[in-house]
Amino acid sequence: MKPPFICDFCELSPQHSIPLSLSLSLFLSFCSLIEKMSIPMELGSVLHFLQNKTILVTGATGFLAKIFLEKILRVQPNVKKLYLLLRAADAKAATVRFHNEIIGKDLFRVLKEKSGSLFNSIISEKITLVPGDISREDLGLNQYSNLREEMLNELDVVINLAATTNFDERYDVALGINTLGAKHVLSFAKKCAKLKVLVHVSTAYVAGEKSGLILENSYAMGETLNGATGLDIDMEKKVIEQELNELQAEAATEEEITVAMKDLGIKRAKIYGWPNTYVFTKTMGEMLIEELKENMPLAIIRPTIITSTYKEPFSGWAEGVRTIDSLAVGYGKGRLTCFLGDVKGVVDLVPADMVVNAIIVAMVAHANQPSSDISIYQVGSSLRNPVRYTNLQDYGFRYFSKKPWINKDGKPVKVGKITVLSSMASFHRYMTIRYILPLKGLELVNTAFCKYFQGTYSDLNRKIKFVMRLVDLYRPYLFFGGIFDDRNTDKLRMLARESGVETEIFYFDPKCIDWDDYFMNTHIPGIVKYVFK
Repeated sequence: MKPPFICDFCELSPQHSIPLSLSLSLFLSFCSLIEKMSIPMELGSVLHFLQNKTILVTGATGFLAKIFLEKILRVQPNVKKLYLLLRAADAKAATVRFHNEIIGKDLFRVLKEKSGSLFNSIISEKITLVPGDISREDLGLNQYSNLREEMLNELDVVINLAATTNFDERYDVALGINTLGAKHVLSFAKKCAKLKVLVHVSTAYVAGEKSGLILENSYAMGETLNGATGLDIDMEKKVIEQELNELQAEAATEEEITVAMKDLGIKRAKIYGWPNTYVFTKTMGEMLIEELKENMPLAIIRPTIITSTYKEPFSGWAEGVRTIDSLAVGYGKGRLTCFLGDVKGVVDLVPADMVVNAIIVAMVAHANQPSSDISIYQVGSSLRNPVRYTNLQDYGFRYFSKKPWINKDGKPVKVGKITVLSSMASFHRYMTIRYILPLKGLELVNTAFCKYFQGTYSDLNRKIKFVMRLVDLYRPYLFFGGIFDDRNTDKLRMLARESGVETEIFYFDPKCIDWDDYFMNTHIPGIVKYVFK
């Protein structure tokens, strides 16, 4: 029997009204949660807080980090300094990455227009590039002793945005960045003489495949989703080292090592109840922070699926094919003929600028607020303004029917209704009839004709295996039955409104989003402009 504070997915109406039969235990559970929250009773001006502050941003070339950087420079030109940690061999390489992957992006055009001829001087005065690596102790700054000491003496805020978000990343890489990286950033922050707050950005999907109402709870060290025992981060490091040693002893190629490390990550994640390497290593990162934070002023932000900007610096900016955008790209280009998943299921989306605004407001709220309780903010829309996969299908059909993609031959791609596969069983039937049986036939023909069709057979076999692996990775989210509670986040929003915070600048309320208008006039046009290449 489920605890009384876990709601069945089916009990949540589109408006998510609370049933009158809500039990006393549920009410007491919510009250307990509210009492544990360590948000201060009032907030001052965010713009005033940012003035003359020194901030370290890790993962500076990432999607959210760029939006965070642009926002700070645009709304508070009197910020003192922004240190940007980039993975780079040296200062020269960091500079190249900064110009190519950050300020060279269209995202910064509003700031450039606003600053005019002063843009370059603002960048040189306000930005300091830090070649480093969070997967290493002391962020890999040992060779930059002067810069390291300067940061330790000057930093007011640390924002940890560094992560590898690949679902099946090499386990050694993902553990180094998502898990041990979180520990290294925390350790560095503890050494800062006047640090006011650390904000760690995680993901709401550390919840794995939970269903019902998913609360903003932390994970204790060694806690698992399936009740399995024995999860130990030091042991995970040893498992990786042992596997690598065995592969090297066998003279495995780099490609073979990569495949083995990817398989190991998925295997270890599933042992303890997580569906993939990404969310497993992000969860262990949270565990380390919870275990080691002591009295550090800290907030953890857990965004859901991040989409293009809602409003600032302009609507629709996107970068790369991000989760649901792969569906839009495939559909618009005529390559997506079927959809696997629960079309009535809620897909939790949140625009990137809203996530950044939540990060900034949480940063101000927790500055100089040491607490023994961890503060977690799930930033999404599924509870307050849900959108469903069936809505996404409708938006895609309507948009690309009116504005079809022009292919490389200069012809418009005609889109239509797609086949919906509502279960894994129907997917396997579809794959068997359409691809696997023909592949077996081709295998027989290939054998009969002395491997004459070997190239065609190998190519088709490889593509089928790729699709099956991709489906295995994304299946938990296509059939996801959870709704993310954002009680802490909503309290932060209310606190901001009551305290006179500049909510028109630092907005992050999903209720204000008209999904129809957003997808038809903002998100899909943004994907077409910035991703369809």
